[in-house]
Amino acid sequence: MKFSIALSSLFVLLPLVSGASVPILARQNQNDGNTGGNDDGGNNEGNNTGGADGDPQTSLTLDDKVIADGFKLDGQETPSPGQVASLTSTNNYINFCLTVPDLPITNGKQIATGSCNPAPMGIIPSSDDMPSSKFTNPKNGDTIEPDTAFQITMAISNLATGNFVNAQANYFSAPQQVNGNGIILGHSHVVVEQLDSLDQTTPTDPKKFAFFKGLNNAAQGGVLTADVTNGLPAGVYRLCSINTAANHQPCVVPIAQHGSMDDCVYFTASAGGGANDGGDANNDGGNNDGGNNDGGANGGNRRRFAHA
Repeated sequence: MKFSIALSSLFVLLPLVSGASVPILARQNQNDGNTGGNDDGGNNEGNNTGGADGDPQTSLTLDDKVIADGFKLDGQETPSPGQVASLTSTNNYINFCLTVPDLPITNGKQIATGSCNPAPMGIIPSSDDMPSSKFTNPKNGDTIEPDTAFQITMAISNLATGNFVNAQANYFSAPQQVNGNGIILGHSHVVVEQLDSLDQTTPTDPKKFAFFKGLNNAAQGGVLTADVTNGLPAGVYRLCSINTAANHQPCVVPIAQHGSMDDCVYFTASAGGGANDGGDANNDGGNNDGGNNDGGANGGNRRRFAHA
């Protein structure tokens, strides 16, 4: 069985939240390079041949030691009301994207018209290491001065921030990774959307936002910051975080029932809004996710969530 795209080695040194370097855990099964049996159409028998140097991370053959037998089950063995059957696979879905031939392979790009991504989900942390965040400025219900610089601040835990890849070449192109302490390697973003009112109940348009910024630097003292240098016009707003792994994919955690890993607050920009923490900190967004402006300049109908 052949992969359409080979995974590259994940042995990389990346920083912890504190900034100290810790090697990424090498959790892939190592292959001894012996030639295995013939492909039987789903369950690869024997030990498979590795790459030219015996490295399973350059091999184009699925190693039977990483086949997930549970993927063969559709979940309807113990059906629940309303539950639908899962897709099934005997080869870890390695050729899944062939089922949608009209879609291009994501291939590290941001394809606004849709695509199919062949990269596996990757390393999933323990339930004790799930990320969480909470805005500290503006707080829920705050009122700020319109058209006045202010600073967004957000406390964050269990995310090794400061880890982001090239968003133009490596978007969704590698599995989620963790550091030596089992914490997801990643980074965050903040997005501000203007609302009609604080009690608006209609969904917003994800392609429209008043402010967006990727936070590329590591958190300082467990806090991430973003400077809104031009402020916001008078109005009502929702501020949300988007916490992601290094390759910009949403963080994946081990259990279905968990609290939100992101935070949202609602605030107002209105004359007489009072002082806030704005405008005097270093720009902790660096070059905005890979060196390109991520919509960080204040401006209404910018771009969708796309590190472009």
